[in-house]
Amino acid sequence: MKKVLLTGGLGYIGSHICVELMNKGYEAIIIDNLSNSSINSLDGVKKITGHKPKLYINDLRDKASLLRIFKENKIESVIHLAGFKSVNESIEAPLSYYNNNINGTITLLEVMYQFNCKSLIFSSSATVYASSNEMPISESAPLAASSPYGSSKLVIERILHDLSSSDDDWRISILRYFNPAGAHKSGLIGEAPSGSPNNLFPYISKVAIGDLEKLKIFGNDYKTQDGTGVRDYIHVVDLAKGHCKALKFMQDNKKIIVVNLGTGTGFSVLEVVKEFEKACNKKIMYEFSERRGGDLAKCYADPSLALKLLNWKAELGLNAMCQDAWNWEKKK
Repeated sequence: MKKVLLTGGLGYIGSHICVELMNKGYEAIIIDNLSNSSINSLDGVKKITGHKPKLYINDLRDKASLLRIFKENKIESVIHLAGFKSVNESIEAPLSYYNNNINGTITLLEVMYQFNCKSLIFSSSATVYASSNEMPISESAPLAASSPYGSSKLVIERILHDLSSSDDDWRISILRYFNPAGAHKSGLIGEAPSGSPNNLFPYISKVAIGDLEKLKIFGNDYKTQDGTGVRDYIHVVDLAKGHCKALKFMQDNKKIIVVNLGTGTGFSVLEVVKEFEKACNKKIMYEFSERRGGDLAKCYADPSLALKLLNWKAELGLNAMCQDAWNWEKKK
């Protein structure tokens, strides 16, 4: 079996990718420092797949530990997910984001190069796009991140392009995620952020389950159908399957590609709230608040390149995202 290292592999997205990889016969090896993930994800992955992936609890910036991991395992590909990911938090603590996200990536790339492991999938973000872009956003749209989080992703993308230009042996897939949501249909793994939730779905889930009194909606004066922000929400299982498609593509292609992973459809915050109310059969209380810095009115993908290059497209809709997120919230 081919060994794939997942950095941040116990996180929300990482645990779902781990399941998809293992179901396709890959051997998954995880490195995670548990800063925004839970060791419980490991048990969930084992229950779903029947196998427990090898886990190293280390920080990616710890080069000595990373060297040891590569020495102990013949790693053929890396899926790089580890990184801080809150737009709002990054505005308040930019140095922390640049240190963790960029320095961690550089250390990883140095070790990969040392072990001649030159196959990488990088978890990028739609936040790298300029706020002035017309919708839907294609991969060729202007880039201009509006937050330190997005800027850190953009810097890493540029590093990877430079690396690819310097050495033709690198196989790199830069996957720009839109807004992952939902959970595995088993309810055994899902999104469980540390502290207060920054993303919409876990926030709504906390209100629905009774842990929070009401949802705070940031901004109701955007130029959208109901004044609330519009986003391209993609089921996390669809997102995970996109990584398997990218791995398959890289087996036959020595090149660097940049691909959006989204559905191509945008939903407003209030539309998501209404759909979630159907899933949980409860009224979701909410209140409007001021806009957050770095937030855009609309952001949704043109996913046509993913279909063309990777033979991938999202299959699960908003209803499945809400149903699966609620199922996970009830079971966890």
